[in-house]
Amino acid sequence: MSKSTHSQQRMVFCGIDVSAATLDVALIEPDRPLLQRQFINRSSGHKALIGWLAKYQGRARISLEATGIYSLDLALALDAAPEIEVSVLNPKIVNRFAQTLRRSKTDAADAMVLAEYSQRMPFVAWTPPSRSGLRLRAVGRHIAALAAQHARERNRLHAAQSSQAVPSCVIQDLKRSLVSVERRLVKMRREAMALVRDDAEVEQRFRLLTGIPGIAEVSALALLGELALLPPHLTARQWVAHSGLDPVHQESGTSVHRRSRISRQGNRYLRKALYMPALTAARFDPHLKAFYDELLARHKAKLQALTAVARKMLHAIYGIFKTGTSYDGAKLFPALAIAIA
Repeated sequence: MSKSTHSQQRMVFCGIDVSAATLDVALIEPDRPLLQRQFINRSSGHKALIGWLAKYQGRARISLEATGIYSLDLALALDAAPEIEVSVLNPKIVNRFAQTLRRSKTDAADAMVLAEYSQRMPFVAWTPPSRSGLRLRAVGRHIAALAAQHARERNRLHAAQSSQAVPSCVIQDLKRSLVSVERRLVKMRREAMALVRDDAEVEQRFRLLTGIPGIAEVSALALLGELALLPPHLTARQWVAHSGLDPVHQESGTSVHRRSRISRQGNRYLRKALYMPALTAARFDPHLKAFYDELLARHKAKLQALTAVARKMLHAIYGIFKTGTSYDGAKLFPALAIAIA
């Protein structure tokens, strides 16, 4: 029986709190006491969990929070299993729901909250990402790690060459290490481009991205890997929330009026991938530069203005992906376009 033909089936509701090592599971079965179990967060634990759920002879509706790589493999295993529906939730949504229940904050309690969410709230099934998207994100994050390592090695070499106390053997070893990382970076970027060329939709998005001022090959690869896994039904506003670039206003009565900040409750890899393109676009794209300068003229801090540019760029990326059309800053800033022209 397919996952869409289950209206007459008995249903159990499950919540899973995911950590790096364990899965805390709570299961609500109609007219029976709540059950709780714990499994290891490995493939063997995923199989054991699926086998345990199968004993209840009905469909299992499961909710878990999106916790990056810790929840991804579990979600893929659950989605592939028969008689299981899985929803991967934004932690902010779960937190708001938990506040209405006023439960204590433990892994077991979090699993209970998620089980109750499965039972009470409208269910939105998780859409598994494509295999090419998963691979591109993994390669993209590895490239980011290598780039960070390259920067550290370069700084160490510079410091060593500036000191008479460091022997030549150390300097030579640092040079060899730096060359090795550079070769690995070149190889990984070549592998990433091969993945892009193997998927027509991804290749089109890559071309659209590199058409935006400030986004070259390296940034486009990083952005593609992070955006490839987002569900297709999300809005531009939800993209911003996913990135953690959504503003948080801090006001209380008449006495507290702190400067707004971004939530940072999102994908730090996506935020980082947007930083350099925003920095470049704020200097060289006439529309984004005008927007950036206007914010500075309104006495916004430079970092605030740059964050706003990154947010606008994410909106622009959302638009060109949805329409399949090239970037046009005049559409992003119709009011500013008159002044620029």
